[in-house]
Parts: sequence; C-alpha cells; structure tokens
Amino acid sequence: MKKVVILNGSPRKNFNTAKLLQEAKKGAESAGAKVEYINLVDINFKGCMSCFACKRKGATTNGLCAWKDDLRPVLEKIINSDAVIIGSPVYYSYPTGMFRNLLERMLFAAGTYIVDENGGLKRILTRTIPVGIIFTMNCPEALTKNYDYPTILNANESACRAIFGYAETLNSYDTYQFTDYSKYDCTLFDERVKAKVREEQFPKDLANAFEMGKRLTELNL
Repeated sequence: MKKVVILNGSPRKNFNTAKLLQEAKKGAESAGAKVEYINLVDINFKGCMSCFACKRKGATTNGLCAWKDDLRPVLEKIINSDAVIIGSPVYYSYPTGMFRNLLERMLFAAGTYIVDENGGLKRILTRTIPVGIIFTMNCPEALTKNYDYPTILNANESACRAIFGYAETLNSYDTYQFTDYSKYDCTLFDERVKAKVREEQFPKDLANAFEMGKRLTELNL
C-alpha cells in the first residue's frame, strides 16, 4: 500500500486550503493509499537553522534534516512516503511562513552542493517522491502577474522538482476570505463576485484536487 503525506500550511484548519487538501486526501485514498493528514499549525518548529549537518563530509543524514524538533518525525515520514501534497494560502504574493519553513527543512537536507557527472546537482534521494502543491488566494487569476505571483509561486514547484524529482501545482484563485463579508471592513472585494466564483469555480478546484491526490498516488516514476 502506498503512503501519502498531506500537509496543511494554513493557520485555518477548515477553510479553502484545507477543503482542497481534504479532497486530495480522498483522491489518494480512492487510489488505495494510506494517507496521513497533518496541520502544520499544530507543530512547534522553525525553518532551516543553517547547522549544515546535512552538508558535512561523510554525513549520514540521507536527506533527513538533522535538527531534532517536533517537525523531524514529519520530515522522516515525508522522505519515506510515496507522494507528498502541501497546501498554503497566499499572503501578499507568498505562501505562509509555515509552508516555507517546511520546504526549507525538506529541500535543504535532501539537496546537495555536489556537482554530478552531467553538470547538475547530485540528488541524495534514490527515488522520485512526487510533490503536489496547492495554493489558494483571494487574488483573481487575471491580476496575479501584477503582483509577481507566477514567478514567486512557481519557484516553489521548481525547487521541489529539482530535489524530489517531480512536482506539480494547483492554484485556486479568487477564493473567499470570510464566510460573512458584512462583518468586516472590506470594500476591495465584491462579495457578489466572490459568491459567484465560490459557486461556479471552487467545485472545479475541489475536483482537480481530488484528481491530484489520485494521480500522484498512481504515478510510477
């Protein structure tokens, strides 16, 4: 049975990002995977501490961050999984600090400064672990380039692909920020437009998340 780890990098456990990740979980389970779902907000951890234990000559960390805190068992599950899916809302063009801290610990420990025979960087991981990334954002897709979203967000996928061997991203645009806009000072967004997107597009995003979970589980790379 394949093992899939799903990580929610949102501080909210049951809103846009979480809903998409839960659908990805259902998709992975439909393909026969055993899935572990983790809310990063429940874990006390930091980003890379630059201890360089993973880069020392003769290091035996084998792609696992050496820093021993509450995230380390999660990182061990990740590098022993068959697929990983990570989600985050986008705040001012960037994913959350939790998401970035996780990626720092995942990627730096499994990456190297060693040039291989083809001129690329040698990989520590001996197999490909597909990584799925889900981003949710209140920004409409047509405006994302104005705030450099594609450049900033695509860099996360590129880094995961380089270190883990395969990565893909699902973006969910123009999402709800509040369940009741009347309670907040928010004239920047039209609640009627948000409601229309929620009704017409978000169900498609949920379906795409399901398919991502299923597809990554079934990948044989």
